[in-house]
Amino acid sequence: MSTQPKLGECLKALRRRHGWTLQDVSTRTGVAVSTLSKVENDQMSLTYDKLLQISEGLGINLAELLATPAVAGETLARRSVSLPDEGLLQVTPSYDYLYLCTEIQRKRMVPVIARVKARSLAEFGPLVRHSGEEFIYVLEGAIEVHTEHYAPVRLDKGGSIYLDSTMGHGYVAVSDGEATVLGVCSSPEPDLEGTLRSLFTI
Repeated sequence: MSTQPKLGECLKALRRRHGWTLQDVSTRTGVAVSTLSKVENDQMSLTYDKLLQISEGLGINLAELLATPAVAGETLARRSVSLPDEGLLQVTPSYDYLYLCTEIQRKRMVPVIARVKARSLAEFGPLVRHSGEEFIYVLEGAIEVHTEHYAPVRLDKGGSIYLDSTMGHGYVAVSDGEATVLGVCSSPEPDLEGTLRSLFTI
């Protein structure tokens, strides 16, 4: 049976552990109270960029923000298994993200399966940027990678790219249907706790 924690549950549990009100979180992160309330009530999804903005504002790493409430404590001899379709699903206009192994905190890598839906840069919108680096491997379909300093490059199934995430970047599907990629985001610092505390907008 699939186990998919919801972002709203994770955020609410985190807020209660720290004794924060919605206004406290809004003040720390710059995200409107109305948006936070919709997230907690599963009425809104957030992009990876916005999740990073929240984690940075709260002074935590992204793994802690996404941690399953029931197992959000420290873990020794860490191991996490994600079975097919398990993870934290976030649906956004450009991508559908499935975050994997979310119960482990302070990971140095954030693995995610993303379904690329945008079919043009105009549909995607402004390029995004965030702290760290990322690796993308195309599982199905084909994507076109747009970056701030390089010409667009097409990647078909089996193709991959490694890039500096602080450079503006975006992925669009160029195959007949939507494309699916494996992404691994990491930090140049030894611990994501420092680096993934770095900004973002929806």
